Amino acid sequence: MPTGRTTRNEVVSRPFRAAAYLRDEKDIASYLEAILEDGDPRAVPVALRTLADAVGGMAALAKRTGLSRETLYRTLSERGNPRLNTLAAVLRAFGLRLAVAPAQTPDRSPRSRAAA
Repeated sequence: MPTGRTTRNEVVSRPFRAAAYLRDEKDIASYLEAILEDGDPRAVPVALRTLADAVGGMAALAKRTGLSRETLYRTLSERGNPRLNTLAAVLRAFGLRLAVAPAQTPDRSPRSRAAA
């Protein structure tokens, strides 16, 4: 006869916060590289908001970048589109810089296009 009670223990879960694992420049660089490898430009503002969380919020990031908190909120919002100078300022605040590397796909090489 059912009593209405269960014997299962209640599972407690917590949301995953990537910012808690971004401890140094190497962690941050690896995180951003993984985001950029995905190829979805909409992920960039999300990743930069995560970096803001890692340093203590938008006010702390504003202090580190020299940008206003309002600019950061607007730029890193869901509809934001960070300009190159904003992205560079955020990266500099973490001891990082922008770099360009060749794509790993063979069909993008200049020689294969010239031969075609």
